[in-house]
Amino acid sequence: MTAQTILPANTLSGGYDVANSVRLFSNTFLHKTPTGDSNKQVFTFSTWLKRGNITAEMGIFTAGNDSNSNGFFTVMFTDADELNIQFYDGAFDDLKTNRKFRDVSAWYHIVVAVDTTDGTAANRIKVYVNGVQESSFASSDYPDENQNFDINEDANDVYVGVRRNSGGSPAGYYDGYIAEAVLIDGSQLAADQFGEFDSDSGIWKPIDVSGLTFGTNGFYLDFQASGNLGNDANGGTDLTENNIVATDQSTDTCTNNFATLNILDPVQSDATYSEGNLKWATTTNGHFFWGRSTIGVSTGKWYAEFKATSIAEHSYVGIVNNGPVIAGGGGAATTTGAYEWAYKTSDGQIYNTDGGSSYGNTYGDGAIIGVLLNLDDNEISFSKDGTVQNSGTAVSITAAASTPHGFYFLAVADGTSGTSATFEANFGSPPYSISSGNADANGHGNFEYAVPSGYLALCTKNLAENG
Repeated sequence: MTAQTILPANTLSGGYDVANSVRLFSNTFLHKTPTGDSNKQVFTFSTWLKRGNITAEMGIFTAGNDSNSNGFFTVMFTDADELNIQFYDGAFDDLKTNRKFRDVSAWYHIVVAVDTTDGTAANRIKVYVNGVQESSFASSDYPDENQNFDINEDANDVYVGVRRNSGGSPAGYYDGYIAEAVLIDGSQLAADQFGEFDSDSGIWKPIDVSGLTFGTNGFYLDFQASGNLGNDANGGTDLTENNIVATDQSTDTCTNNFATLNILDPVQSDATYSEGNLKWATTTNGHFFWGRSTIGVSTGKWYAEFKATSIAEHSYVGIVNNGPVIAGGGGAATTTGAYEWAYKTSDGQIYNTDGGSSYGNTYGDGAIIGVLLNLDDNEISFSKDGTVQNSGTAVSITAAASTPHGFYFLAVADGTSGTSATFEANFGSPPYSISSGNADANGHGNFEYAVPSGYLALCTKNLAENG
């Protein structure tokens, strides 16, 4: 089996495996108070992350408060999507990349390594992205020699997933996924202490960091304990979770990247995305459009589940080839295109090319709709709460190679004016609690219902192992 895809970057199937990440969004973060004073001049922060949103300020790591009267230190994204290291050394200064970080389907590795004792200003803060040291900056302020920051200090918490404003309250919550978050106290480390370039592909990938020297107040967050996602795997004081629950643990990581819904699609002003772009809610504008997966496929057998959390008369689950807007646009609730197949809530019909035909049962709030996309045999089936509809008989679809774009996306849609709809997508890393738990034949994914024989979760390990 082969698969073609819009493949999210920096994901490999071999080598060291990262098992888990944490899914963060508004008002979720981790923090802890250091056990005492240690090194305030030399430290390194490293993390892998996949963004859930863009064009918004997002704190990744902060020590101290964002106040011009203290020596705070913050790693964040700006609302223009640059990576920005902000700090205070007698005045507010920052180091800001020219590079933009706008790919919500890719995992990035970011290292910020600090040594203010270095006599060369440009060496006092080094920034690495995917193994390469950044050299192009929109602003390039560097701290004074021997500058102390409010890090590794008994009175000042450190934060992951948020920055702090001058009043000490949270601001700029991170939206997306974070894996392998590491603070090294007392050493300025290069990126090759946390990752390496794959010898075959040249792609940057993680390595095992458990043998590093973390120092007095350093920590290592591997997010493997679902009941304690702030657990310091190095054995130090755990970080405290703020509004983080067990379902915020994810298997979407830098070594196995799962599909999400794509917040970068056009027309998405009519929808809101949350829970790491797995929860999709329409507004009441009545524009009929798809919310699509970030990964598109052309061959193979793929399975996903969509929870109909709160749906309307004209809500759909299906596949789409030619873009986020159903052909014809507007509020027409049955205006499907030639390369779109959709299973509708209110009548149980399957729609394609502007018309519906009898297929299965209707479904309402709480139903879990499975999509069985078989691109080896060019057919699609849908299940409702684990039961394949239409007595198990699949519906023929156009071969992906014969479509305008050559691949299909899994998707949800809504076209009801005046009534909003909400779906939660599970491509194998669910945003909601699973009562049973079922993986595919390769051991990937976590689904409510048994994955049909031969079908796989939509993730990069399955693409690589079957490509």
